[in-house]
Amino acid sequence: MPNFILICRDKPNSLDLRMDTRPAHLDYFAAYGPRAMLAGPMLDDNGKPNGSILIIEADDHAEAQRFAENDPYAKAGLFESTEIQPMKLAAGSLLPKA
Repeated sequence: MPNFILICRDKPNSLDLRMDTRPAHLDYFAAYGPRAMLAGPMLDDNGKPNGSILIIEADDHAEAQRFAENDPYAKAGLFESTEIQPMKLAAGSLLPKA
């Protein structure tokens, strides 16, 4: 199954919105099950979250797009932009164990 990386950049001055929406975002990601591979905030120079990186498995780009659009962060209007890019896992602990 293809992997996709989602690079989501927050709108300026939106840290309060991010923090208020965070529990719903984490629940949404967890509900995607084992296809939710990795997630974490990007940080600014002061260590404050200013975006998100997510890696998911999806059947195709359209499913990855739907996943991104239904994220509570996206629905709350947190993101200034979202880039969805197919990717191939080549190394690291996320690779299936042989």
